[in-house]
This record gives sequence, C-alpha cells and structure tokens, in this order.
Amino acid sequence: QVQLVESGGGLVQAGDSLRLSCAASGRTFSTYHMGWFRQAPGKEREFVAGIHRNRVTTYYGDSVKGRFTISRDNAKNTVYLQMNSLKPEDTAVYYCAAGMPVMPTTSRSVNYWGKGTLVTVSS
Repeated sequence: QVQLVESGGGLVQAGDSLRLSCAASGRTFSTYHMGWFRQAPGKEREFVAGIHRNRVTTYYGDSVKGRFTISRDNAKNTVYLQMNSLKPEDTAVYYCAAGMPVMPTTSRSVNYWGKGTLVTVSS
C-alpha cells in the first residue's frame, strides 16, 4: 500500500513558476515509477509527466514539454513537479500517481493516486 499526498498548489499568474511535491508513505517508494496527471474542469484526466524508478528516465505530455520538469528524491520518498512559464490552460487539479511494473502514463497503469492539489493560473 502506498499513500500519496500532494502539496504546493495555489494561485499564480501567467508566466510564473510553481513546484508541486508529492510525499509517499511506505518503504517501497523507490520501487515504484511515479507520475503526475492533471484534470481541468469538464475535461478528462491527462498525463503530465512520469519518472522511472531509476530516477533518470522521464516522460512528458506534449503540452508541458520544455516547461515542466519531474524529479524524485528516493531518500525523502518525494516526487516533484517543477512548473515554469505557466499558462492559464495549465489550470487544473494535479494528481500524483504511482505505478508498477508499468510507468504510469495512462490512468489504467496507475496503482495508487493522491487526492490532488489545485493549480490556478490567471491571465
């Protein structure tokens, strides 16, 4: 069992930066691939970024490539999402996800979800 708790969301202006954190419980964090998804009002949940348990291999959704960076600190059981050059269309609830053995790049490949943190980007 893995419990995920997101933090760091808030209200920012377009062009600002924000860093989300996801703290995981349990001693098995390092064995999971981790990811971030987001869901805007009236839209389906979409993949944002993923990081392999090797801490090196990363994947990004097309809409955030070059602006967002995912990283993880296995010693702290935490995964991060650094979001730069934020746009109003980035407004959504952001969810942390854990997956094994498959990288969580789709909702079906997620074993555990966090409850989400809201990011609002004003124009």
